[in-house]
Amino acid sequence: MKVKTILVSQPAPKAEQSPYFDLMNKQKVKIDFRSFIHVEGESSREVRNQKIDFLSFSAVIFTSRNAVDHYFRLADEMRVTIPDDMKYFCLSEAVAFYLQKYVVYRKRKIYVGTRTFDDLMPLIKKHKSENFLLPTSDMVKQSMIDNMNSLNVEWKRAVLFKTVISDLSDLENVFYDVLVFFSPSGIKSLFENFPSFKQNNTRIAVFGNSTVKAAEEAGLKIDIAAPSKETPSMTMALEKYIKEVNK
Repeated sequence: MKVKTILVSQPAPKAEQSPYFDLMNKQKVKIDFRSFIHVEGESSREVRNQKIDFLSFSAVIFTSRNAVDHYFRLADEMRVTIPDDMKYFCLSEAVAFYLQKYVVYRKRKIYVGTRTFDDLMPLIKKHKSENFLLPTSDMVKQSMIDNMNSLNVEWKRAVLFKTVISDLSDLENVFYDVLVFFSPSGIKSLFENFPSFKQNNTRIAVFGNSTVKAAEEAGLKIDIAAPSKETPSMTMALEKYIKEVNK
């Protein structure tokens, strides 16, 4: 069956130049975007209940922009002035660059990984004397916790925001040829919103091993999977599939 419509379970790209827009134009398909999950910040009271005192830490590990936003939001709400000598360990250059929204970049001690949490490990290990705070959502990979524990450093996790399932009830009678998922939470949202969902002729596209596993456990048939050597991005995987079925 040909592909004419695609629903991506993420917000629409903000940049004018996006591979999704290129895909729409080249393959003449309609692509809609809708967040199946969203983030809500924890309150300062909830953070205090975790016995988190921002000033008792000498270093912060940021793995996402959400972590940056909610760390500084809560510091403001709790009237905590983050000291100038605080050290920041950022998962990637993109996260480090985003940090400039809150601090004067050139005046801070910022350490940047390349892409994954594993890449940060040598940097953290070099600063064993620090007391690290790891701001996260309520959902975190166990491997991240295991990695931190393996380093024998002083550290604590702080749940500063949570992943919440979005209301998709307005999509109940809307059908797409392809549904695109990027996390197990997206799969969970699909079935919480539509418990009687039947895949039928809908093609399922998934990104990442954990999403593959969640889709399979939910009884979904996966038609498109990324990343792979041939298709490292979701848009490339979608384009390859569309070219094959829309001949």
